[in-house]
Amino acid sequence: MNDQSFTAGNYYQNNYTKEQNSQFAVEFDSITKQMVQHLDAGLGYSSSEMQQAVQRHYDFCLKFWTPSKESYKSLAMSYILPTEYRDSYESYREGLGKYIYDAVCHFADSRLS
Repeated sequence: MNDQSFTAGNYYQNNYTKEQNSQFAVEFDSITKQMVQHLDAGLGYSSSEMQQAVQRHYDFCLKFWTPSKESYKSLAMSYILPTEYRDSYESYREGLGKYIYDAVCHFADSRLS
């Protein structure tokens, strides 16, 4: 693409109601807090508990798009690069972005094509 103003978020069209967006925020917060608990408990990114949390995250993403193996891993990359996604996860717990990145990559490699 030659468009210098491109960002991935520009292609997301939010056609949801205010109430739906509020519910999405609650659901996302719940998933993220579950992941924080797994990190704090010392569970590895490949643990069954964390992989179940990633399944919830993937299912949440399905409300908006259907990621392939590579696109889901690319999304996770934004959790470790200097982005608003990383900043959001790091505001929950330092190191959470990398933990989720590793867990998502494991999930994608194991379950997606």
